[in-house]
Amino acid sequence: MRILVVEDDEMVSQALTNVLGDQNYAVEVAQDGQAGWELVEAFPYDLILLDVMLPKLDGISLCQRLRSQGYNMPVLLLTGIDSSHDKATGLNAGADDYVVKPFDPEELLARVRALLRRGNAIALPILEWGSLKLDPTTHEATYDVHPLHLTPKEYAMLELFLRNSRRVFSCGAILEHIWSYEETPGEEAVRTHIKGLRQKLKAAGAPTDLVETVYGIGYRLKPLEALLVPNCPLETQEQPSKAQTTAAIAGVWNRFKGKIGDSVEVIAEAAAALSEAKLTPELHAQAEREAHTLAGSLGTFGFREGSQVARKIERLLQATKLGRKDATRLGKLVKSLRTEINRPLQETTKEAAPEKDERPLLLIVAPESNTTKQLVTEAANWEIRAEIATNLPAAREKIEREHPNAVLLELDLEQVHSGSLTLLAELSQQTPPVPVLVLTEQNGLERRAGSTLQERLEVARLGGRAFLQKPVSAVQVMEAVNQVLQRAEAGAAKIVVVDDDAQILATLRNLLEPWGMKVRTLEDPRRFWETLEATLPDLLILDIKMPHINGIELCQVVRNDARWSGLPILFLTAYTDANTVNQVFAAGADDFVSKPIVGPELVTRIINRLERIKLLRSLAETDPLTRVANRYKSTTELNRFLSLAKRYNQPLSLAIVDLDRFKQVNDRYGHDVGDAVLRQIGQILLRSFRSEDVVARWGGEEFIVGMYGMTKSDGIERLRELLEIVREQKFAAPGKIEFQVTMSGGIAEYPDDGIDLQSLYRAADAALYQAKLAGRDRIMVHE
Repeated sequence: MRILVVEDDEMVSQALTNVLGDQNYAVEVAQDGQAGWELVEAFPYDLILLDVMLPKLDGISLCQRLRSQGYNMPVLLLTGIDSSHDKATGLNAGADDYVVKPFDPEELLARVRALLRRGNAIALPILEWGSLKLDPTTHEATYDVHPLHLTPKEYAMLELFLRNSRRVFSCGAILEHIWSYEETPGEEAVRTHIKGLRQKLKAAGAPTDLVETVYGIGYRLKPLEALLVPNCPLETQEQPSKAQTTAAIAGVWNRFKGKIGDSVEVIAEAAAALSEAKLTPELHAQAEREAHTLAGSLGTFGFREGSQVARKIERLLQATKLGRKDATRLGKLVKSLRTEINRPLQETTKEAAPEKDERPLLLIVAPESNTTKQLVTEAANWEIRAEIATNLPAAREKIEREHPNAVLLELDLEQVHSGSLTLLAELSQQTPPVPVLVLTEQNGLERRAGSTLQERLEVARLGGRAFLQKPVSAVQVMEAVNQVLQRAEAGAAKIVVVDDDAQILATLRNLLEPWGMKVRTLEDPRRFWETLEATLPDLLILDIKMPHINGIELCQVVRNDARWSGLPILFLTAYTDANTVNQVFAAGADDFVSKPIVGPELVTRIINRLERIKLLRSLAETDPLTRVANRYKSTTELNRFLSLAKRYNQPLSLAIVDLDRFKQVNDRYGHDVGDAVLRQIGQILLRSFRSEDVVARWGGEEFIVGMYGMTKSDGIERLRELLEIVREQKFAAPGKIEFQVTMSGGIAEYPDDGIDLQSLYRAADAALYQAKLAGRDRIMVHE
């Protein structure tokens, strides 16, 4: 088997050559994308290992070129960026699989073997996955000789999964592959056909999860190893010996250890220059490159902690402005990096801990039903992990074992009057409390409480955070859950406490840390400013009377600096006389708590203050009518994405869309109706684009969409889908009048049409003008 490795990092490419060579693969190496393309044109390869970030021609562009020119060999991407969007970009470009640097050699070899198997299998007339078979010639599918009677869409889905058996397909990707543009339905149609396919597979004797859900991503065929299919034994005879692989890795490490040290010294030199305010742009950029390389390679040699430290250094150096506190932090990280790479190689070979699911956990306490299943599915769309407990004992067990972030409690369970309400009270009294949302039938509690108001009061008294009455959709429930989780996030705030009493500091730490707050304590107020800048707190707690500098003077210093003018400041004081209170508020304090400290009072005041700040920030960044981002927020986000596009040589598309003849809507139906149209358009925009896209209103009926990592051609397809949705949307006016509207848009791409936000906006605006001249209700591209 012949494998081409396209990788510009000599150390990584040598490691790949050794690992693959030990498995008797013939390996050739290209150090940039253009050289890789020339080798592909000259020689046949069975598989390509392709780095994403390459000089001359990046990996994504090379992959797209390979597929457009008809090359079908498997492509395995190597990427140092572990985000769903970047992975999706690579898969959409035509890659078959991806591995995140630093990679584990055994996992890499397993993926290579799987891709080579699949590459051979695709050429066969019959597609197989264990006992599942599909014959593309006769359009027949069977499971263990039992025929599957599939609809055309179910058959197309099954063929898609079998031809790409290691790939996860999102609902959007399935829609693009199976439905034509003219007939594309919503994502619910995909879920319906998946359900039908699973039922028919189950009826033929297949496992119920043969088509498995990868929550938050999409669907795929369950790996054969997990299915334990007797006809497909694991290839244990092909597994490389750990000693052999370790020896190969150690050989490469010994050759490149000196180069690793040189890379660390470049970063150390940058840290020293930064501390003296002499860091040049060239040294800054070189240090960032070295950190990026180390982050992607150290883990390959077993230095996983070193890889994490290098990643932190890379992120720190990506900031456009660095100060003295950054120099101190960078110096500490360099010291940690040196310690890590000087450890003996054999000490770094511990098994990596399994990745933890970082999504918040919602526990649904309700009888199992279609409603609860819909809630679990909808939760995944909100990046929330949902589990069901069908009775109170099971709920208590899960709460004790898994510590959910929130609980959705249905109050029409058995023994509602005692058990469920008791559980609600218990959760509210925990430290910190578990937020509970209550879901009940519309009149479910009337016999006991007498009215809806009394029901709500009962739930509120027992600590419920939200009260939902059926009928309510899964989306509405998850909106309420999301709001409760966001409010709970205030407990993750950073707090700086300045007090010369060590006992008070210990007390505050014990009070606040159980609520998830990060507490930084300081006894000596003379070190206040460096602590403030190093911590970047969300709230500051000050004592009044302290040696050297008192709390009122510190408060005045903070308020005199524009950067900290909005920082909430809370005073702790044993003095409650009118004069002291006046001095505290005159200095700029937001609140005060008298000593001795009453724990619940202090925690309540802090959380309320943090929630208010978060609300004000949200109001300052959101358009109040449409609930999309406003111009200030979106400008900040778009400039951030432009910086990423420049750094990683990625496209960014900017689109301007606005409503056609919107003035006629206001003139004919009134401005209230016009506002209602804008609100609905805002929601349609939010639903039509990815969560990472920037959707904003810049004034009137004009909206902006920024799409990082997306070319104009891909962006046009998204915008055309948007225009189709808007055309079909019906709006209401007084007198039971229904009307429809259309939109026009223009799109431009970085860097072809502009290198900054202003030039991109001008280019997109010019394209929008052409769309209006051409008759409206269309998308035009800047030429």
